[in-house]
Amino acid sequence: MKKKRLIIRTVILAVLLCAVGYTLYAQFFADKQKVSVGDKAPDFILRDVNGETHQLSDYKGKGVFLNFWGTWCKPCKQEMPAMEKQYASYKKQGVEILAVNVAETNIAVEQFAKQYELSFPILMDKDSQVLGAYGIDPLPTTFLIDKNGKIVDSFIGGLEESKIKEYMEEIKP
Repeated sequence: MKKKRLIIRTVILAVLLCAVGYTLYAQFFADKQKVSVGDKAPDFILRDVNGETHQLSDYKGKGVFLNFWGTWCKPCKQEMPAMEKQYASYKKQGVEILAVNVAETNIAVEQFAKQYELSFPILMDKDSQVLGAYGIDPLPTTFLIDKNGKIVDSFIGGLEESKIKEYMEEIKP
């Protein structure tokens, strides 16, 4: 009986060690981002906070600053006012910002948008499908998409206003 318990405990311990090992590998070594510079940006259709539908491919011919964010994210809170400021001048030059909120309620996102006086489209990725298609972790993550729908650059983390302006210049048609 003792020998049987020892074998069962050993098997359980081995399974747990394998699970921990895989988790550590996936967290620190596996490349999670599914798209990279030069790839065609995966198309998607999402609704904004006002219920209007937006499809990425509808923005062909424009530069797209595609930002994935959350209301709870401190770097997101810091970059949003800078994004709004640059959007005001670059929208006239053919650059759009699509801010994709990940898995939050409309109420939380609407309050956030009102607080920061955001005018660019805020899209709702309720079930994180677009997040998964782009392989994003962590937030915020920004993709720069040129007028032909190709990814020209990406950045993980919060952006300073000067960098946002530089990126907008880079994707301006």
